[in-house]
Amino acid sequence: MYLIRTYLFLFFLSLSVVYAHGQQIKEIIPPSNIKSVVLNPHKLNEYVPLIRLGDPFSLSFDDLNGDQKYYSYKIEHCNYNWESSGLSVSEYMSGYQTDRIRNYEDSFNTFQNYTHYLITIPNSNIKIKKTGNYIISVLDEDNSVLFTRRVIIYQSRANVEVSVHRSRDIAYIDQKQDVEFVVFTNNLNLRDPMQDIKVAVYQNMDWNTVRTDIPPKYITNGKLLYNYISDISFWAGNEFLYFDSKEIRNATNNIAKTRLDEVFNTYLYIDEERYNKAYSFYPDINGNFVLRTIDTDNISIEGDYSLVHFKLDTKQTIIDKDIYVYGAYNDWKLTAENKMTFNEKTQLYEVAIPFKQGFYNYTYVTSDSSGEVDNHQIEGSFYQTENEYTVIVYLKQFGDRYTQVIGVGSSNSRELQN
Repeated sequence: MYLIRTYLFLFFLSLSVVYAHGQQIKEIIPPSNIKSVVLNPHKLNEYVPLIRLGDPFSLSFDDLNGDQKYYSYKIEHCNYNWESSGLSVSEYMSGYQTDRIRNYEDSFNTFQNYTHYLITIPNSNIKIKKTGNYIISVLDEDNSVLFTRRVIIYQSRANVEVSVHRSRDIAYIDQKQDVEFVVFTNNLNLRDPMQDIKVAVYQNMDWNTVRTDIPPKYITNGKLLYNYISDISFWAGNEFLYFDSKEIRNATNNIAKTRLDEVFNTYLYIDEERYNKAYSFYPDINGNFVLRTIDTDNISIEGDYSLVHFKLDTKQTIIDKDIYVYGAYNDWKLTAENKMTFNEKTQLYEVAIPFKQGFYNYTYVTSDSSGEVDNHQIEGSFYQTENEYTVIVYLKQFGDRYTQVIGVGSSNSRELQN
């Protein structure tokens, strides 16, 4: 009887652990009044939410209501699949899981009023102690989630060498790029590398591009080799388009005109579909953006907003798909705000989106009812396109209570290998 009760106890305990570890943390898209959400490390020319453990990083945003609300934030540790890891707060961080946002300031001398909020981590109340996938939630006055952002915290315990190749599939040799990499495990005491190690591969740290659950093709002494695997093949896409509104009152490259009504309006030149054109190189920052202005040194509260008007000329008949303006400016999300509509009068796809002054990369993508993003139907896909590929390495051995991030490697297709 004692053994039966013990087995039943362990059985139900295991069920509770599985449930806790499998609980999905829902991502929340910011409401229309929240703009210019930026999460990145305190490093020059670093734009992606990939942070070494212990290094400082910031999350900032603007509230266009401009009325100094009482906002707070919460940090949650996740597993490989971005589900709750089940760890207690004290295990993955010191301090409070939830804290008030104390650093905020109203805009100054702008046509669009807003309040700018800033969170810096670590701070006197919060310090992250473990690597892993994290969800940061911003909460409103009622303690409801206003929006969320992902961030990956890592340590370099395993070296990762990454290379990018022209597709080895002859059918896509001019359109796709293959990623190969080696994970060096000499410094790790692995019992079962196939089970202990997981990887995630991103193109330009676009969350929608991730490839997961990829086994190594070969395992040798101290090495896991991921090569010649069709699952690590990406549509190369095309170079990102851009506009620069740092001089918000004047037309500049790619900006046809500006107009001041209640707020500034920025009208871009009409973009044409590029899938049927020859590839042309020009530098980009892989879909990212930089807030900046030439009018002041304090972009945080003195940068103004403009309503940016996008127009796309496409001769294709787009059936059962929607067209979106796409980029890191809204965390690679497909929303009603960045969805284009067809104007029967102009015969163009159009949308107007508010942007804070800055340099922005963007592109046009299509998506079907399943939400899958197609980056080449409008823009085309060319093997010469410059992309940044990032490999994240995770470790969870038998008996471990959480998944660690133990290595990061990257390579750029400028160094394309055949």
